[in-house]
Formats: sequence, structure tokens, C-alpha cells
Amino acid sequence: MPQSANINPSAIRTDPVRLPLLAEKNIQADMLRTDLIHPVISGNKWFKLRFYLEQAVKEGKKGLLTFGGAWSNHIHATAAAGQMKGLTTTGIIRGEKPAVPSLTLREADACGMHLYFVSRGDYRTKSVPAPVNDPGLLLVPEGGYGETGARGAATMLDGCNVNDYTHILCAVGTGTMLAGIQSRVSGNTRVTGISVMKNNFSLDSAVAALLPGQPLPVILHSFHAGGYARHNPALLSFMNFFFLETGIPTDFVYTGKLCHAFYQLTDAGYFPSGSRVLLIHSGGLQGNRSLAEGTLIF
Repeated sequence: MPQSANINPSAIRTDPVRLPLLAEKNIQADMLRTDLIHPVISGNKWFKLRFYLEQAVKEGKKGLLTFGGAWSNHIHATAAAGQMKGLTTTGIIRGEKPAVPSLTLREADACGMHLYFVSRGDYRTKSVPAPVNDPGLLLVPEGGYGETGARGAATMLDGCNVNDYTHILCAVGTGTMLAGIQSRVSGNTRVTGISVMKNNFSLDSAVAALLPGQPLPVILHSFHAGGYARHNPALLSFMNFFFLETGIPTDFVYTGKLCHAFYQLTDAGYFPSGSRVLLIHSGGLQGNRSLAEGTLIF
């Protein structure tokens, strides 16, 4: 697992997204490259974790406890961030312990994370099993969900003038980043979330809970490519096409689905001529390692 001394938010930049379809439709698009801040703790994962880490230190906690699956970007980032900050980490992992752990879990273990495996049924309750229930650990909800995570996610936009854009699009898992972004925009910028889960309509209420009394973003549910962490040939082909055209790598769980949705929405006339669109790269490229070698060209 590659490491570097510090998170580098100044590495974030906006890269132009140049595709023939956008020129045809008179649409301008940029990608906010939050994936560039660190080789491991990249993208929105760091921003959602940053204030949980501060809280743990402030409260004198010895570490963090959180939830995730075998290829979880959140687990991967939490393990590395905890090691960087001198905090212990415990991950409650969905599913029985595999005979051969994923590369993500092996790297989390190498960072010192204690991995505790539970059945998928028990995982759904998100209760903390007695063997790892330690008051010295700060509980971080799955994906960093909560006001603390959303407040951190909002800081992704610190170096970006969101008022330059008519639309902001991001992929949505727990809704934490989406809520953080929505909290930072004015009424003239429309925020749209692309759900990466199938029929996860509870997202709407989960996001609304983080934005009491505030305008709500739009969430679209038709671009999941089969469900969470699933993919199909059309998505993978598009990711290769997108990289060839733009030089920007994406992952099949989040940003790949975001960009594919953006392309389809543009083709369907979703964005008026003259729109200026900001796409949020949420990192998580490590998840592509679960694909067969040669599936992607980057």
C-alpha cells in the first residue's frame, strides 16, 4: 500500500472534460480531481473522515471503528488515515471471512486495522458486536454518513468556485458527500446525485436528514449498472472510452457510473445548451483491482 507523508488538498484541480458530444450540445464540463490528494486516502474518503479524525483526537479516543465490505474504499481509507494519525482502527466487515482476503482487506490489515467479519444479516443492523464494542473507539458510520461527514465533504469545494457552474453532479452511496455539496451551493446551481445502488430510494430521506430546512438535490436512480459494486459491458466500455478521450481514470463503483450517466443525460438533452457542469471525482480507484486484468486500459 503506497503511502505519502501528508494529505495534499492543494493537488486538487479541475480538468476539462472534452468529448465530441459536449461540443455538439454546447455543454462545458470540468472534473474536480479530488482523487489526486493522496495515493491511498483519495477523493471524498479523506474529506468525509477528516472531522471524525479530529473528533477522535479531541475526545482522547484511541481509535476509530467503522463498517464496510471486502473492497470498501471507506475501510481502505480509514485504515490508512488511522495509521497516519496514530489511531487504531477496527473494521466490521460484511460477510464471512474469506479464505483469501481481498487486496483491500490485506492492505487494511497491513495498516494495523483489526478486521471483524459478520454475516450479511448481522451487518444490515449495523450494531457493534460485543467483542469489538470498546468505548475508547469513536464509531464512524458506514461511508462516513452523518453531519460530521457531510461537513467534511463540503470542504472538497474549498478551492473551487461553485458559482461558475450551473450543475454539479456526483455519484452517491450513503448520500454524505451529496449533502455536503448541496450545503455549499447557491440557488443558481443545481446539484444532482447519481445513485450507484439499485432501487435505494431511502437515499432521498437520508440526504434530507442531513439538510434540515435546506434545498434538496435531485437524486437519479437509473444508472446503477446492475447494483452496488456491479458493472456491465456498457459501463466498462464507456470507462475506457472516457479515459481515451479525457485522460481521466475512473472506478466502476462510483465515478465511472457518474460519468456514464452524465454522458447519457447529455445525449438525452437533460442539460440546456450553454450549461456548465462540474463532475466530482470521488477517488476509489483501488476498487478497480477487483476486475480481471486487462478489463480497463488504465
